Amino acid sequence: MKRRLVFGFVIVLLALNLAVGAGIYLTSSHSTASKDSPSASLDLFGDVLQKVRTSYVDPTNLTYHTLIYSAIKGMVGTLDPHSEFLDAQDYRRLQDDTQGEFGGLGLVVSMKDGYVTVVAPMEDSPGFRAGILTGDRIIRVDGKPVEKAQSLGEVVRQLRGEPGTQVMITIERPAVNGEKTFTLKRAIIQMDMVKDINGKKEFPVDPNKIGYVRINEFGDRTSDELEAALRKLKAQGMKALILDLRWNPGGLLDQAVEVSQKFLPRGQLIVSTEGRDPRENSARRAEGHGDELGGEYIVVLVNLGSASAAEIVTGCLQDLHRAIVVGQKTFGKGSVQSIFPLDDGSALKLTVAKYYTPSHKVIHEHGIQPDIIVPMTDEEEGVLLMKRAPGGIESLDETNRLRVIKIHDVQLERAQDLLKSLLLYGELSQQPQKVAAK
Repeated sequence: MKRRLVFGFVIVLLALNLAVGAGIYLTSSHSTASKDSPSASLDLFGDVLQKVRTSYVDPTNLTYHTLIYSAIKGMVGTLDPHSEFLDAQDYRRLQDDTQGEFGGLGLVVSMKDGYVTVVAPMEDSPGFRAGILTGDRIIRVDGKPVEKAQSLGEVVRQLRGEPGTQVMITIERPAVNGEKTFTLKRAIIQMDMVKDINGKKEFPVDPNKIGYVRINEFGDRTSDELEAALRKLKAQGMKALILDLRWNPGGLLDQAVEVSQKFLPRGQLIVSTEGRDPRENSARRAEGHGDELGGEYIVVLVNLGSASAAEIVTGCLQDLHRAIVVGQKTFGKGSVQSIFPLDDGSALKLTVAKYYTPSHKVIHEHGIQPDIIVPMTDEEEGVLLMKRAPGGIESLDETNRLRVIKIHDVQLERAQDLLKSLLLYGELSQQPQKVAAK
């Protein structure tokens, strides 16, 4: 049975048996088999394995188990940034992640251009409160350089630990070509999936009857929390909605589908996946009760920190002209990984397909381009994240507090202005034409 997990992971079953006879010397193959044949290649691999095992100068950690694991990690690591061989410890850690609570810094990271890059800081987390931004590259952990040869799992393992313990990380911020070092205390990461404009769960409408909902992540409760928010907004006579997906790193595919279908007619294509194996090809369609907002205007806010499931929702609503997308280009994480558990407790995480929007635009490494581009500076983004953090502004001295308060959320303001104009136009277009008296 398959189940879509965090960032599009799927758990399926696979049995993989690797047997290498200890003490058996394997010679190079001189058969006429082609260079790409499995027999010739495995002979070559066995030859190298045995030579390393018996002749390398330092015999420390030269067990067959260690060498095979290293070889598999090297092989999978050359494929793409999201494929990875997980030892038993890493696989258990991945399973812990899907339960929505773990000890860490609250930084969603991915490999990008060979660097461990922050996709988004989770709201109310240690990384969020410290001011770490989307796009920051983690270059040192506890003073040790993060090597390009390291896997993403290895770096994540260094970042995590027991709640309450400290870790020092150094980031490089490409936009300003500078480095910053933070000492952070690990914590249990828990978060509300859906919040209102004030970081609460009250969901007021503004004087123009424009509602606002911020989805922080697509977890198990996202669809239910959004449903509750929409009920409160509609009870107040909401006429238009701002759906804020900025710094949303993604989550469960099923939740992305359930969120999208709240605004679409039943049967509408939401997202499709395509891979080499026909079993990975699928099409997800709306199975709800139709558009819950009855066609009311929607603006979706996105930025570089919007990834994975957030991009699926954005791309779908944009493709179908159900929403106007405002902000900056999204991260571009639109591939499907399958998790293949192995007999010894390890697992293989392998990219098996890519996501496509309803018009068959690929998300992976392309991202979603907004309809209206509204850039923000690093300072503006940092201030906005600080305003979202509980007690963030109150922690500043008076001078900096006044400076921060004066900085506006220009993307949100553009969305509000756009919806006010559309609502006004809609009201004018419905008024009867006045006929001049003769």
